[in-house]
Amino acid sequence: MSTAIGEPKEELHQRVAQVDTNHSDVLINADLMNDAVDGENREHEMRIWEAVKSHPWACFWAFVMSFTIVMESFDMFLNGNFVALPAFQKKYGVVVGENAWAIPTRWQSALFQSGQCGAFVGVFLAGPVTTRLGYRWTTIWALVLMNATIFISFFANSLTLLVVGQALEGVPWGFFIANSPAYASEVVPLVLRGACTATLQMSWSIGGIIVAAATYGYRAGVDEWSWRIPLALQWIFPTPLLILVFLSPESPWWLVRRGRKAEALRSVERLGPRHTTENATQTLAMMERTVEIEVQQGGEPTLLDLWKGTDLRRTTIICLMYASQNFAGNLIANQATFFFEQAGISPDRAFALNLINSCLGFVANAGSWFLTAWFGRRTIYLWGTAVNITLLVLLGICASISQNNATNYAQAVLGIIISFVFAGFMGPISYSIIAETSSVRLRALSTGVGRAAYYVAEIPMIYLASKMLNPTGWNLAGKCGYVWGGTALVCWIMAFFFLPELKHRSYREIDILFNRKVPARKFKHTVIDVKDNE
Repeated sequence: MSTAIGEPKEELHQRVAQVDTNHSDVLINADLMNDAVDGENREHEMRIWEAVKSHPWACFWAFVMSFTIVMESFDMFLNGNFVALPAFQKKYGVVVGENAWAIPTRWQSALFQSGQCGAFVGVFLAGPVTTRLGYRWTTIWALVLMNATIFISFFANSLTLLVVGQALEGVPWGFFIANSPAYASEVVPLVLRGACTATLQMSWSIGGIIVAAATYGYRAGVDEWSWRIPLALQWIFPTPLLILVFLSPESPWWLVRRGRKAEALRSVERLGPRHTTENATQTLAMMERTVEIEVQQGGEPTLLDLWKGTDLRRTTIICLMYASQNFAGNLIANQATFFFEQAGISPDRAFALNLINSCLGFVANAGSWFLTAWFGRRTIYLWGTAVNITLLVLLGICASISQNNATNYAQAVLGIIISFVFAGFMGPISYSIIAETSSVRLRALSTGVGRAAYYVAEIPMIYLASKMLNPTGWNLAGKCGYVWGGTALVCWIMAFFFLPELKHRSYREIDILFNRKVPARKFKHTVIDVKDNE
């Protein structure tokens, strides 16, 4: 009732008529079709700053949902720093020299992999649960679970129990990472999709900065609190985020898919400008049009639909983009402190460099907002990967020559630059591509399965990364650059042939391009008429 107070009679009538119209009429009702066309044209014509000014709340709620990723990031970086903490090494490690200890490779891998195994379960649960409950309530329940599972890790008194705690914490991580890119891409206008989905990588950097600062402060600790206090810091995130997510609007795209048009219209109004109802009804009609086109291609979404028809191609691209995040040198950033130590840097200086590395990653993430405005998704990914391939090979060469203080610092600097490039190019743009590639009907499922592909690739790669760096393993230090350079080259080749350009494309246009089986390199220049409904 309160939302209608003060509305002009004609706008109120338009609002009621839109809600009362049957969902399936959008493709045959001329008025609704005109609204849908006008809504899509308006999104195409909108400029970035205009969209930010008119949709500040949409940007805010997208950032809130994306910020849930900070918890997975926090734990991933924390485990990477645990193995470099002297007190933790002495408590749980084996002697590798005079007054020197190291965590055995199998336990390093277990600490890194356990959370990812839990997240692997979480992402498969996320799709069906989100399809039924929506992004808000699924995330709320995941945050409650996150609060509970932190207790196990905090009170763990053995590596075994710590590994179990990390595995259980991983389950809600899976919900966060599956839902965040999908929600962020659905609540903001087309022109802001790239920047808002790129904030997921920024959340990773924020988690890394907090961990780097905490472990740097406790690096000289001699008792168990040097790692228990950083673990306790995890509790600063779930409850505030739970309150904010509870207050957030549900994705209007999800509400339209569920046939809840009145709620979808209210959600659109909360996310957009408040001064006009006409824009909201046009946006709702645009959403209905896209959803109805997809409904005609299939009924209630299931996991099997991801592997049928043109959705198979879309799912494959999403899986490859997610998996490729593990092959372009990013795992060096996840174990940065330990990498610096193995490159010959003193422990104190290694922790300081890790803090610098995390802060630079944040700066790179902020820079990615401008990159997404200026360049296409495909362009950013290909050039960023090419730069990192070059840097990784240089890292390997630097580690292969006669070692001294200069080469040690050269390896450390190259490691930082590689992390910086990933944080500014491939990392954030991957989330934009992932969120845009999936069909609206299957988005909750496809982002979950895509993230599962990430974990399938990451779990063995974590073991490989630990094996390459650990002095009880292969002890390669910077020579791992040869390995990661080779895997990054494979990613570049795959992207060159299969990655389409999706910038400035509405979800309807993306559906049509995939349905027409347009080759990836022709997506950018293919013209789609605004009245096409195929």
